[in-house]
Amino acid sequence: MARPAAVSPCPSCGEPAGRSYPSCRFCAELVDQYWLLDWQELLAAEKLAEGGAGEKELAELVLADEVGRHPWTCTDWAMTLVTCAHCGEEPATGPVDCVRCATADEVRWAWDHAGYPHAMTAGEHALRVARAVLRAPHRRRPTVVGAWRLLMPFLLVGELPTAGQVRRIRAHVLAGAYAELAGCTTHVELAGFPELPWRRSARVEHQPKPQPDQHRPGDPLDHPPDPRPDQKAADPV
Repeated sequence: MARPAAVSPCPSCGEPAGRSYPSCRFCAELVDQYWLLDWQELLAAEKLAEGGAGEKELAELVLADEVGRHPWTCTDWAMTLVTCAHCGEEPATGPVDCVRCATADEVRWAWDHAGYPHAMTAGEHALRVARAVLRAPHRRRPTVVGAWRLLMPFLLVGELPTAGQVRRIRAHVLAGAYAELAGCTTHVELAGFPELPWRRSARVEHQPKPQPDQHRPGDPLDHPPDPRPDQKAADPV
């Protein structure tokens, strides 16, 4: 479905729409609609009713099926309809020591490795990561959660940060600048904050001295080869 044209305040919580996901009902509905619409199409194809007796059974079948058989949105939504056999929570959202939740979280990303970049755009991938992180904030580092919470409203309107921009935002969150960042109106503005003084000084102080036996700048070792087609990328979360 079409994305909003611009970020707007949530009429319920007052934050940029989507930032209070999933605690704010309006923010939750705004984000989840992209997943729910695909799930409703699958229900209709299977001649099942939303909330009916067969919906949970369908969710279990989707999660047990081979990766790529169903849209990634349906895989994610199916996870919200079943419970972890070990802790009783939504899979991948339980306590950090729940082994089954950890396994479910790892399996979830198999879709990204198999589908990207053909069946999933970079923007969809980022939105998926943000939603997963915010549904289980206790399973991630606070800086990771804070960065994706700041970015969620911009992801919803189609803005896409680079990996470097995400790291820069995390650094500012770590430095305690979340409140200042929350006032930014675009992801470019978020990532454009002046570089932190302690990061600049650290880079200068720890710059290694050149050694005779070290490879020169521009040596092939400076640019590791691209991963093979059958090699999985690092988990984005």
